[in-house]
Amino acid sequence: MPDAATCCPRCAHTIIEHLSTSPVPGVWDVLQCERCLYCWRTTEPDRRTRRDAYPDSFRLTVDDLDNAPEGPAVPPLRTAG
Repeated sequence: MPDAATCCPRCAHTIIEHLSTSPVPGVWDVLQCERCLYCWRTTEPDRRTRRDAYPDSFRLTVDDLDNAPEGPAVPPLRTAG
Protein backbone atom coordinates (compact mmCIF):
# COMPACT_ATOMS: atom_id res chain seq x y z
CA MET A 1 0.00 0.00 0.00
CA PRO A 2 1.35 3.47 -0.81
CA ASP A 3 2.41 5.59 2.15
CA ALA A 4 0.68 8.74 3.45
CA ALA A 5 2.69 11.09 1.25
CA THR A 6 1.77 9.28 -1.97
CA CYS A 7 -1.73 7.98 -1.35
CA CYS A 8 -5.11 9.62 -0.71
CA PRO A 9 -6.45 8.58 2.69
CA ARG A 10 -10.03 8.44 1.35
CA CYS A 11 -9.74 6.71 -2.04
CA ALA A 12 -6.10 5.44 -2.24
CA HIS A 13 -5.43 7.35 -5.47
CA THR A 14 -1.74 8.08 -5.95
CA ILE A 15 -1.93 11.44 -7.74
CA ILE A 16 -1.76 14.02 -4.96
CA GLU A 17 -1.53 17.75 -5.60
CA HIS A 18 0.25 20.17 -3.30
CA LEU A 19 -2.14 23.11 -2.71
CA SER A 20 -0.45 25.25 -0.10
CA THR A 21 2.42 25.57 2.36
CA SER A 22 2.37 27.17 5.79
CA PRO A 23 3.67 30.71 6.08
CA VAL A 24 6.26 29.33 8.48
CA PRO A 25 8.46 27.04 6.35
CA GLY A 26 8.23 23.34 7.11
CA VAL A 27 5.27 23.48 9.50
CA TRP A 28 2.50 22.03 7.29
CA ASP A 29 1.35 21.52 3.71
CA VAL A 30 -2.16 21.18 2.30
CA LEU A 31 -2.59 18.28 -0.12
CA GLN A 32 -5.50 17.32 -2.38
CA CYS A 33 -6.42 14.09 -4.12
CA GLU A 34 -6.80 14.47 -7.88
CA ARG A 35 -9.56 11.83 -8.06
CA CYS A 36 -11.91 12.45 -5.11
CA LEU A 37 -10.80 16.02 -4.25
CA TYR A 38 -10.26 15.18 -0.58
CA CYS A 39 -7.97 17.78 1.07
CA TRP A 40 -5.88 17.45 4.19
CA ARG A 41 -3.17 19.26 6.07
CA THR A 42 -0.08 17.21 6.82
CA THR A 43 -0.28 18.01 10.55
CA GLU A 44 -3.71 16.39 10.97
CA PRO A 45 -3.95 13.10 12.88
CA ASP A 46 -3.33 9.77 11.13
CA ARG A 47 -7.07 9.06 10.92
CA ARG A 48 -7.25 11.98 8.45
CA THR A 49 -3.91 11.61 6.67
CA ARG A 50 -3.12 7.88 6.36
CA ARG A 51 -5.11 5.35 4.35
CA ASP A 52 -4.44 2.56 6.85
CA ALA A 53 -5.89 4.67 9.71
CA TYR A 54 -8.72 6.35 7.75
CA PRO A 55 -12.17 5.16 8.98
CA ASP A 56 -13.56 2.33 6.84
CA SER A 57 -17.01 3.91 6.75
CA PHE A 58 -15.61 6.98 4.96
CA ARG A 59 -13.32 5.21 2.49
CA LEU A 60 -14.23 5.35 -1.18
CA THR A 61 -13.46 2.95 -4.01
CA VAL A 62 -13.19 3.69 -7.72
CA ASP A 63 -16.63 2.08 -8.10
CA ASP A 64 -18.09 4.35 -5.39
CA LEU A 65 -16.77 7.42 -7.20
CA ASP A 66 -17.87 6.24 -10.66
CA ASN A 67 -21.41 5.59 -9.42
CA ALA A 68 -21.83 8.57 -7.10
CA PRO A 69 -24.79 10.80 -7.87
CA GLU A 70 -23.87 14.19 -9.20
CA GLY A 71 -24.11 16.92 -6.59
CA PRO A 72 -26.56 19.76 -7.09
CA ALA A 73 -25.42 22.76 -9.08
CA VAL A 74 -24.76 25.96 -7.17
CA PRO A 75 -27.43 28.48 -8.15
CA PRO A 76 -26.43 31.95 -9.38
CA LEU A 77 -26.10 34.68 -6.78
CA ARG A 78 -29.12 36.85 -6.19
CA THR A 79 -28.86 40.40 -7.39
CA ALA A 80 -29.68 43.25 -5.04
CA GLY A 81 -32.88 45.03 -5.86
